[in-house]
Amino acid sequence: MTLTTSYTTLTLADRITGALVGAAVGDALGGPVEGYSPDQIVERHGGRVHGIVGPWHGDDWRTARPIAPYHKGDGHVTDDTLMTHALIRVYEKVRDHLDAYAIADHLVPDLLSRPVWIPELEAETIPLHRIFLAEKWLVARLHYGHVDPREAGAGNIVNCGAAMYMAPVGLVNAADPAGAYAEALEVAAPHQSSYGREAAGVFAAAVAAACAPGATAATVVDTCLCLAKDGTRAAIEAVAEAASGHTDFESALAPLRAAVAPFDTVGPDYRAPSLGARRPSRLHAVEELPIALGMLLVADGDFRTAVLGAVNYGRDCDSIATMAGALAGALRGEGPVPAAWSQRIAEASRLDLHAPARALTEVAVEVHGKDRARRSAHHAAFEALTR
Repeated sequence: MTLTTSYTTLTLADRITGALVGAAVGDALGGPVEGYSPDQIVERHGGRVHGIVGPWHGDDWRTARPIAPYHKGDGHVTDDTLMTHALIRVYEKVRDHLDAYAIADHLVPDLLSRPVWIPELEAETIPLHRIFLAEKWLVARLHYGHVDPREAGAGNIVNCGAAMYMAPVGLVNAADPAGAYAEALEVAAPHQSSYGREAAGVFAAAVAAACAPGATAATVVDTCLCLAKDGTRAAIEAVAEAASGHTDFESALAPLRAAVAPFDTVGPDYRAPSLGARRPSRLHAVEELPIALGMLLVADGDFRTAVLGAVNYGRDCDSIATMAGALAGALRGEGPVPAAWSQRIAEASRLDLHAPARALTEVAVEVHGKDRARRSAHHAAFEALTR
């Protein structure tokens, strides 16, 4: 699908709504097949996944390992969406650009004390009870350890845990990828280091780039290549090259995995990581972001193709599909997101998928107004200095 005039006239609200609804849809579709290979997905489901499916272990989801006790599937979002919405609540409180201290002052208390409905647990409780150990790190280091927020990410396993919820940073900095990159690196500092933190910055930049009028999948990836560093840049470049020869996700699955494999520390068996997995390095990259960008290229920005490609890739596919859904949604708005998916996911997850988008749009407009005033004041001061 090629870019049309209708996509170039999308408003900020359209793009923010598309990105956040698209991210939640990708998350919910990918959750039930997370951790498995494309071949295992085909064997389990009798073919590729083309929509919302049930838990991998059916009614045994409460006790079957390694998933228990999470009800992944049936339209339930995972921690990717829970963390994304939590970060939006931080923006609602601060109503300006965020830094590492905002994460310590607002996100950590939210995770510790604000009960929400956790779809995978089928219960209302604090998000801390659902998030992965790499995200619990935020609480351990900032709330209990009192570590400097800008240094707290050091020592955590290096993964996509910070990147997976950075779409709001890109949306607040819509059409300003460099600003989104810088802010996300600061926001991710309490959570991640090395290429995990870098992935957070580049993903936020990609979302910001996708919001620009006239943006395409190719311009988004070009922006990422201009900003990304070290192994993250090399991985994106390799996956983008592999994606260039494909227009359907089926033929791209194996080539994209082969392209990212040299940069991925987890190894071929996702559930049995290699000894060097998830350790800091300038040579490596998280797998999720390059693959999400690769699927966006394969799909030429089409939401359904990009998200289903991410889902059927397997491995950490809920996060891959979250990123792909956010990018495709920012490019083309909510229109291409199948309403049957988003409505069922909202109902099953007991979430209003549009309220966070409305809130973040309001904040983004406020922040832009503050930025304009700050730039004007700086311009006037600088002009006075150079007269």
